[in-house]
Amino acid sequence: MYKILTLNNISPAGLDRLPRDRYEVASEIQHPDAILLRSFKMHDMTIPPSLKAVGRAGAGVNNIPVEKMSTLGIPVFNAPGANANAVKELVLAGMLLACRNICQAWDFSRNLAGDDAGIDKQTEAGKKNFAGFELPGRTLGVVGLGAIGREVANTAIALGMKVIGFDPGITVEGAWQLSSEVQKAAGFDEMVEKVDFLTFHVPLIDATRHMLNRERLARMRKGVVVLNFARKGIVDDEAIAEAIKGGKVYGYVCDFPTNLLKGHERVITLPHLGASTQEAEDNCAVMVAEQVRDYLENGNVRNSVNFPEVIMARSAGTYRLAVVNSNVPNMLSQVSSDLGKGGLNIVDMLNKSRGELAYTVVDVDKPLPAEVVERIAGIAGVLAVRVIE
Repeated sequence: MYKILTLNNISPAGLDRLPRDRYEVASEIQHPDAILLRSFKMHDMTIPPSLKAVGRAGAGVNNIPVEKMSTLGIPVFNAPGANANAVKELVLAGMLLACRNICQAWDFSRNLAGDDAGIDKQTEAGKKNFAGFELPGRTLGVVGLGAIGREVANTAIALGMKVIGFDPGITVEGAWQLSSEVQKAAGFDEMVEKVDFLTFHVPLIDATRHMLNRERLARMRKGVVVLNFARKGIVDDEAIAEAIKGGKVYGYVCDFPTNLLKGHERVITLPHLGASTQEAEDNCAVMVAEQVRDYLENGNVRNSVNFPEVIMARSAGTYRLAVVNSNVPNMLSQVSSDLGKGGLNIVDMLNKSRGELAYTVVDVDKPLPAEVVERIAGIAGVLAVRVIE
């Protein structure tokens, strides 16, 4: 029986993927094999020695001490793309809210006073203050072409916009899913000079903190609209407030209210609604639950932020061992040697590395004796060893 600790409410659609005859799932549980969470901050949490996997029902993992998990040989799974449609729809809504001045116009309308005839007169007199512009023909810059960025870029193309994309880390698979009409930017600085709208879809790391700052804002076209539904801190709030005041930026739409921004007349702040749809929550929970289950039951790794992808089919009549170790020379030979000393024949093996970590799945022809597993666990550099029943 596997024990799953939930640190946040996880959609039942995901929890239903964990059969109750094999899984015990609870918000308070001793000696968990895995943790499922959404926004709970794990950085100050004592990590249970029994923990084998962490699953984040969402894309970002800033709330998880990923580096610490790596040193313990624990994979961290996330759900990239599961909330892509939800965020894409909010980005498109944000562009329309900004370019058509909808929030300002709504605020004007709901504060009209007098009888209906008087309201009609005020409406006709006031509507000229909220005239906007349309999307077709405008240029959208998309920073980050992962699942969300691709959805945004492709939909903007369908709406008649021109799109420039910037992502030095885009994969071949990701590029195949991108419209051929999306132009490639050689660099971010080159992109900012050419766009009417700019949207961010990157994680918050040292390289992206204050990615949009005073210097880059000064290089942008007058009247640009900036959108940030990625992470707080990617855009320098003080710099963009100054750029709005100076007339450079037409509007800023983001998911991260602050005292500086929340009352600004040209800023629309939303309460972190990017993935707040039932569909997105269900999709994220299902995806991460299935990944954690496959790891616990088969040792397979899909969509981990710190482990290499390792997927190996199981053969009947074999017994599986999973080994996590530092990515240093001579590890595989030591593991193979200990298996051989135990009289075990290797039927199949898959080894991959990612950065400083390496992960190996081995199928052998006989049950694994405890002393063999202990010897492998004692190899210098081995972080975790698990026999998968």
